Amino acid sequence: MRRSPFTLAAAVTAALPGAEVTGARALSADGDGRFDSAVATLADGRELAIRVADDDETARELAAEALALRALTAGARAMLPFRAPEYIGETRLGDSRALVTELLPGFQIEAAMVPAGRGAAESMGTAIAAVHTLPTSVVRGAGLTTRSAQESRDELIRLVDAAASTGRVPARLTIRWRDAVADDDLWRYESTVVLGGVQSTSFLFRDDPDLGPEVTGLLGWHSLSVGDPAIDLSWLSAAPDAADDVHAAYARAADRGTDAALEVRARLHAELEFARWLVHGNSLRRQDIVDDAAALLESLADGLHDDDLGVIASRRDGVDSALDALDRVPAAAVADVDTSMQTDAYNPNELWHDEDATGDMSDAAAEAARRMQVGSLATEDLSSVRADEHRDQAPGRPGDAQRRDDAVEAHPSVDAADGSDESSPEDEAHPEDEAQRAARAALQRWKSSDSE
Repeated sequence: MRRSPFTLAAAVTAALPGAEVTGARALSADGDGRFDSAVATLADGRELAIRVADDDETARELAAEALALRALTAGARAMLPFRAPEYIGETRLGDSRALVTELLPGFQIEAAMVPAGRGAAESMGTAIAAVHTLPTSVVRGAGLTTRSAQESRDELIRLVDAAASTGRVPARLTIRWRDAVADDDLWRYESTVVLGGVQSTSFLFRDDPDLGPEVTGLLGWHSLSVGDPAIDLSWLSAAPDAADDVHAAYARAADRGTDAALEVRARLHAELEFARWLVHGNSLRRQDIVDDAAALLESLADGLHDDDLGVIASRRDGVDSALDALDRVPAAAVADVDTSMQTDAYNPNELWHDEDATGDMSDAAAEAARRMQVGSLATEDLSSVRADEHRDQAPGRPGDAQRRDDAVEAHPSVDAADGSDESSPEDEAHPEDEAQRAARAALQRWKSSDSE
């Protein structure tokens, strides 16, 4: 059900009694469409994001996010070198759960476009480390999930077994994964506070004239827990240019001993997202999802040059680009970031284009590709990384990046009791503004400077 921004903005007054809503506009992000969402402008100048879920799964996600954001006390937030959205309130819109949070400004960068070197990559690594250094009491005190290394390992064993039982996983992948979860050397780590699956579009940036793109905000807190820190680095399989610098910055900022197997587990987590997608489709008896996941697994298996994940445990070569296809796995199957939720940065389709991004994919594949389109499936030898091949791979459409939209000024007033679904033509216009041009210029400048 698609509700108008005015209907959604009117509900803000129920979540925040006394609020005077003076404007509303659509959240201009190209999210995954699982939520109805809008931006409400208050009389005091604040902008709030409202999201409404219409099924049990998205309702649970909103409930989890509300709990996590409330767990971030002022003391915990003070430990972070960036902002997390403030929890504003919750309400019901008809029979649906609605969550209202602070709207954070900033632009986002799709994984394949994150440049190497100073700026974005280093800031992202530092930001992830900051989350991982939060006291575990933040999570435990809120009653959120806590997993030891063994519990995380056991969970992956069950996942591998469930995927293998479908009969759709290539044998070499099943052997590869079982060998990895059986390797004790990979599971000697200290559990930390984790977001449960960071994506490149979890990060909001501003352009610092001296430092380059700098992380100023972080989204997607609904899977906040204590667990394997590697899960928040698994997205780097889709960021071949930046992976080494993100890992290096993370290692410098992490406040604990060296985890030699961190990158290996990150790779394992990335590969197993395909298994989650398969198990998800199988549990729903959705043959289209099962077939899509099986095709991805076949492509992954065909590209493997080495079946042993452990061969890179003692190397510092970083994570290769074997898992570009990981971006086709949607949030429905895994703990992921809803990039439609709390920012209006820029529309990536105006910055980068991939005309063949969706092709003739099935409906399930097209839905899965909406976040970050599939690129090359070729897998390099796990013991080496060839940067020239990384650059040759198609980056795909940066479907999760967003824009800041100052061009649409909403209706001058919204009455909470009105609930009108009428919107003006101006509400549909989203011309490129200064923030978009600044984002594009920032990335171009810093990518150019690092190559000189």
